[in-house]
Order: sequence, then C-alpha cells, then structure tokens
Amino acid sequence: MKIAQECVGCIINQSLKVADAIHADKKLKNKLLSTVEQMSRDFSFQLSPPEIAADVYEKMAQIANKRDLYDEVKALSTDKAQSFLPFLQEKLSKSTDKLLTATKIAVAGNVIDLAAAVEFDLEEELEKIFHTEFSHNDFEMLTQELENAKSVVVLGDNVGEHIFDYMFMEVLKELYPHVDFSYMVRGNPIINDVTMKEACEAGFDTLCELIDSGVNTPGFTYNRANEYAQKNFDKADLVISKGMGNYECLSPSHHKNICFLLKVKCDVVARSLGQNVGDIVCKVVKEKE
Repeated sequence: MKIAQECVGCIINQSLKVADAIHADKKLKNKLLSTVEQMSRDFSFQLSPPEIAADVYEKMAQIANKRDLYDEVKALSTDKAQSFLPFLQEKLSKSTDKLLTATKIAVAGNVIDLAAAVEFDLEEELEKIFHTEFSHNDFEMLTQELENAKSVVVLGDNVGEHIFDYMFMEVLKELYPHVDFSYMVRGNPIINDVTMKEACEAGFDTLCELIDSGVNTPGFTYNRANEYAQKNFDKADLVISKGMGNYECLSPSHHKNICFLLKVKCDVVARSLGQNVGDIVCKVVKEKE
C-alpha cells in the first residue's frame, strides 16, 4: 500500500502523541510538531505508511534524545494485557473451537495501536470479540492452510498485543505439532511495535523460533529485512500477518500464501480491504494482488 493524502495528517498527529508519551514540555512538543510538519512536505507517495513513519520516528527520537519513545507506554500495555490472561485462559479452556477462540484473542489484541487514527478500548473489545464475526472471513481457509503447512511465520505487531499472540501460538503449537512455527519482530524500537526485548520477556524464545526481522519500519518491509528474515519469510508455507502495519507493507507481496489478521482502524486500510473502520478481518491471500 502506498500512502494516501489522509495518511499525512495522521502521521503529523502522531508527533503530538509522542510528545504526550515522553512528557515533553511545550518547547519540545512544538519542535516535534513543526519538524514533522516540515518533513511531511516531502513525503513520497510511492512509499508505504510504515516506510514514511520509520523516517519520521527516527527524527523524533533524535530530537527527543530518546531511543525508545514509547518505552513507558509499552510497559503499561504489557501489564494491561497480562491482567486479562485469567479471563482469556478461561475462555480457551471452555471453548469448543480453540483455534477460533485463540484467533479472536489475537485479533482483539490488535486494538493496542498507538499509531491508529481511531482508538479502541481493549476491555470493551475483549468483551465483544467472541460474539463478533469476521467481516472478511477466511477462517476455514486458514484452518486448511495450517493443516497442510510444514512451516509458518507469524509476523508480530504491537506490544501488549504480543501477549495475546503468545496465547495464539501456544494453541497453534498444540493443534498443529507437525508445523515449525516462528515469530518475527521488528529490528529496533519503532512506535509501540514488538521487538526482541519484549518478545523475550514474554517467553517467545522458549515457545518457538524468535526472529529479529531487522526492519526499522512499523510493519514488515521485505526489502529492509535482514537476509535471515527474508529467507524464513520466503520459505514459509504460510505467513500469518498481524495488524495494519504488516498489511500495509505486504499489500501486495511476492509471497503466495499470507493470512492477514487485523482490526481495521483507519479509512485508508478500510478502503483497501473493502471493509469498515472497526471491522475484524481474517483474509487469506494465495496469489499476488
């Protein structure tokens, strides 16, 4: 996906979110805003939103002299997600379709997105997710692909959400013990995306192969990934892509078998998917679009 005009205002607005997250004083807040506004005049409409965001966030990090702009917020998001684990574990234990329940849990976690134009309440989403149908529903196709796959790469998205991804992958490993699963994360802190640090703290390194993609974008940008990540992406029988950032980077993709799992949180992505803001999506793409 290439950026649309609406993306420009959204990215500029993210400078204000960063200022709040780092408790910036008025001078620093104004500098962040004016810098991003200046950068926006030269945004390339040949790039995806995550590629534009990478440059913007790198500049904001330099100005703020802070490598991880959202470190405090990410810690709070993780704590909040973990507080729901007893409730979600009970849901799983009583479920008659564990894969569907675990998939819904993974999608509900996708509301934890600090770059989204529209914000959703996690508790509210978890209360209704199990009674909400996928607006684009390829769940049965996903099940078939998992049954036939030998290797699956799950592309992580946001911190907090990754706690729910862990539950999802536990169920995947239980139901499909013949599959080699791996979880891929960002190469360095960018917005509130999950990196090796948070993934290791959650225990992914003992659950499955944990891969540092090397990308500096809030989405898996293939041409920015390291060689090992590209190799694993290419050879996977199935890629499960979590969230909007990964969708924006992988629409289109040369990989022939991707399942997109996400909550629609902006009009641009909604138009691309033919859905509405607020919808949940399970879309399997088996050919280049």
